[in-house]
This record gives sequence, structure tokens and C-alpha cells, in this order.
Amino acid sequence: MPHSQDDTIFALSSGAPPAGIAVIRISGRQARTALEALARRVPPPRMASLALLKDLRDGSPIDRALLLWLPGPHTVTGEDMAELHCHGGRAVVAAVEEVLGAMPGLRRAEAGEFTRRAFANGRMDLNAVEGLSDLLSAETQSQRRAALLMAEGHFSRRIDGWRRTLLDLSAMVEAALDFSDEDDVPDAAIEARIGEGIATLARDVAVILAAPSAERLRDGVRVVLAGPPNAGKSTLLNALVGREAAIVSDIAGTTRDRIEVPAAIGGTAFLFTDTAGLRGEAGDAIEAIGIDRARAALEAADIILWLGDPAHLPRADAILIAAQCDRADSDRPGLRLSARTGEGMEALVDALQTRAAGLLPGEGDYALHVRQRQRVGQLRDHLVAAAAVTDMLVAAEELRLARAAIDVLTGRAGTEDMLDRLFSGFCIGK
Repeated sequence: MPHSQDDTIFALSSGAPPAGIAVIRISGRQARTALEALARRVPPPRMASLALLKDLRDGSPIDRALLLWLPGPHTVTGEDMAELHCHGGRAVVAAVEEVLGAMPGLRRAEAGEFTRRAFANGRMDLNAVEGLSDLLSAETQSQRRAALLMAEGHFSRRIDGWRRTLLDLSAMVEAALDFSDEDDVPDAAIEARIGEGIATLARDVAVILAAPSAERLRDGVRVVLAGPPNAGKSTLLNALVGREAAIVSDIAGTTRDRIEVPAAIGGTAFLFTDTAGLRGEAGDAIEAIGIDRARAALEAADIILWLGDPAHLPRADAILIAAQCDRADSDRPGLRLSARTGEGMEALVDALQTRAAGLLPGEGDYALHVRQRQRVGQLRDHLVAAAAVTDMLVAAEELRLARAAIDVLTGRAGTEDMLDRLFSGFCIGK
């Protein structure tokens, strides 16, 4: 039987038991009824109150818990909500959930259903939802900061400003169209103001579009170690990530394929890639494939650590590494480094963090996902097109399309399939 938005849902929203405290959330029309049935009373709104929870079937005590009654619509989900702050033992949680599940009109929440109701009831837009998803999976401080800004609606408020400006511009265009034949309406002046307004908005949108991507923040700055065979790439990779991630050998061609290792350094996520040694002719077909993949990795790299001949730098911004400087015959130019002794490693880490800082959002910035960047790009394109025409009818249509792009960006217009994929990634209780 399909679930309905009218159902009252409940779920454990804190960590899995056993724990010190377990928070069980209830959301929907029957939230007050459920709270009253369990505790025999409802506390004043938004004031914590201690009460004994009892089993509805035989009146036996379950646990002494703190109650919160949160009447809608000013709640997380936009509905009436209740919270039970119980002791965090497995038996306590199971008993409370069993009693709630036996009540008419109540059911266990599905993954992401609390957040989906918040979205459906206008408490969050799609961008804030995506920020919350990122916040739940954040593993580094930079990921946490950017995700929190998105979840708290900083980008959403920026979009609201864009929408208001678009509506004002659209109204001005309609006025220019409706009254262009009237003597008291200065056509040239109003069209100039429209053009200036569209150009200003397009510049603001372009600034956001030029910001770092959330994928780089989430997946890590891609650092590719490249050079000829036996240059010390695998040894350096192991030193950077702090473990034996790659096989180290004096035999040329030991690394036959790309080895990708995620690591966090100084609160920043990196994805280090060790590649097959680059040389003119491969020893066999397998090595040739490895070399091709190494070249593909170089093309996609954010930062390249080049352990080869300076004359063969794959990119002008590659960091030249004079690896294995502990050897007597090592006199190559570049950042002198020995992964075995540790010489130069601190300087390399500093260089990586400095480069990464320029590729990732700043302290007070948020980052856009591919979906968001695509929609913001469409918005910019419609604004640029509107600014480029003199025909107000065409400008009006481009502004309408720009508003439609914003509706898709915020989730006002979107497909259920996309929403299903997004919310299914949330945990139960969120």
C-alpha cells in the first residue's frame, strides 16, 4: 500500500543505540495524539518537560523521558511535531517504536522522509536539501563549512534575490511593451534601465558560476604523481597518505595502472593518483594501457607532481619534484625531496595546501554541484541573451525562461525521479 503525505511518521533521529540519549521524532497530524497517549499529557509548546512514558496496551512504564511539543507550521517539517528524548538503550527504543507503530495512522518513516516533507511544505528548497545531504556525509572541515552554508540557505537567499530582480525586470519589460506608444513613457530611458538591470544581474550570476565546484570539495583535489619509471612516484604516494597504498619496487613498470588513494591533509580532502611510468615505448600491451590511463589522469588533474625531466613538464603549472634527493647522484632541479628520509615533505605539503586553497571555496563560501551549475549556467545564458536584444518581446521571453531556470534550480519545477534519488540517500530520521 503506497504511503501518503497525510500519514504521521516517526523515527529514531539520533545515533544507533546503545547511546546516552535517543531522540525519537514524530511528524504529522497525529503527533499530538501520540504524545498525549504515551505521556498522558502534552507540555506547553517548545518547552521541555519530564514525563513517564507508558505502554498503551497494559499501562506499564517504558521510560522516563523529556518531551517536546512543536506545533506546526513553524517546525523542521512544516507539520506538527513531537520529540521524545529517552534513554538510549536498545530495549527502550524498541519499546517506544513498537507502541508508536501500533497506533492508528502512525508508521515508520522512510529514508529522508522528514527532509522530504520539509521540502514539500516549503521549509527548505532543493539547494538547502542538497547542502544537508553534504553535511551528513562531510568528512573534512572544509566540506563541513561549505555544506553548512548551503544547508542554512545562504545560496537559497541569493537565488531569492535573483528571482525578485527578475520579476522587477519582467514588469519593466511589460510596461515598455504595453505603453510604448504613450507619450508620457520615455521608451529609451526605460529600455536603458532594463538593459542595465539585466547586465548587472548577469554579472552577479557569473560570479557564482565561477566559484569552485562541490565535486572537487567532496571527492578531493585531484593530485597526480607522474614521471618516468622508477622515479619514486609510489614511494612518494605512500609517504603522502601515510600508509603502504602502492607497491614499491626497483623493477621498472611495477605500477601498471592508476592507483587512487583519498586522504585528508590539514582539513582538506585530496585524491592522490599514482600512475604508470611514462616512457616512449611500452614493454607490453598492459603497460601501454597503463600509460594511456596515466596521460588521461594528467589531463584531469588539479595538481600535477612531476618527477621527471624538467624539459618534459606536462603542464606549465606542474610542481617539479626532485625526488630521491637522499641519493648521492641526485642533482636534478625542483623541490628537493626524499620520501624515505622525510626531507622536503613539509614543504611539499605546504605547496599542496596552498594550491588547494585556490581551488576550493573560501571560509565563507559555498560550492555548487553539477546540477546547480547547469541550472545557474542556463540562467546566465538567458540573461545574456536578453541583454543582447533590442526587441522587448524577445527580452520578455528570455526573462521568462530565466525564471523557469530558477524554478528548476530551487525544486519548484523538477522531476519526481530526481527527488526520489536525492532523498533515498538520507538516513532514517532525517
